Amino acid sequence: MLAGIGFYRRFISPLIGPRCRFTPTCSAYGLEAIQRHGPWKGGWLTVKRLLRCHPFTPCGCDPVPD
Repeated sequence: MLAGIGFYRRFISPLIGPRCRFTPTCSAYGLEAIQRHGPWKGGWLTVKRLLRCHPFTPCGCDPVPD
């Protein structure tokens, strides 16, 4: 999972530019969530975050929960 996020950050994100509506960015959120909560819960938190990141959601700060 972490390698997939790293690949996205290194190769895909520079091509499409910044698009995340939240702080921290979705990729940073995913890294932190997986590091803090492990692959299952952290992965689930990341998927939920990615589903919320769209033009109809208000921008703002959305930290990884404890």
